[in-house]
Amino acid sequence: MQEIRFDDIEGLKKQIKEEHSPWGPEQQVTQGMIDAFAELTGDRQWIHVDVERCERESPFGGPIAHGFLTLSLLPKLRARSDFAIVGAGNAVNYGANKLRFLAPVPAGASLHARSRLLSVEAKPKGTLVTQEIQIGIVGQETPALLYEMVVLYNPPRK
Repeated sequence: MQEIRFDDIEGLKKQIKEEHSPWGPEQQVTQGMIDAFAELTGDRQWIHVDVERCERESPFGGPIAHGFLTLSLLPKLRARSDFAIVGAGNAVNYGANKLRFLAPVPAGASLHARSRLLSVEAKPKGTLVTQEIQIGIVGQETPALLYEMVVLYNPPRK
């Protein structure tokens, strides 16, 4: 894997491509994970936690994961990349340019992620990197989630 320093703006810009990386490792979303997320966040909407009602009334045929649960799995899904950004003191979540939930994630489904670099910009405090990440349901063409993640890579403290 190629290592590129966080402050090598031109080197990072060479990694901007139209195609996404290969899919990363798979992670199953269990009903237990959905229930724990509901308990943690207070979002106990029946389409997530009431299995019997979902089987009777839900247009999805069973419970689905919260969209934000799906998003929160990004660190675990670890989208693969051909390069690693190195040399930064830290990387800070700077926000999102875009977040779309495109398909429901049924309980029991397996997810995987892939990504591509969209932009790199030098900032006074570091390097701002924008990446498009897709979270997909294994075996399904439409991604469950599309996310433009913005990260600020800061230099090491002196």
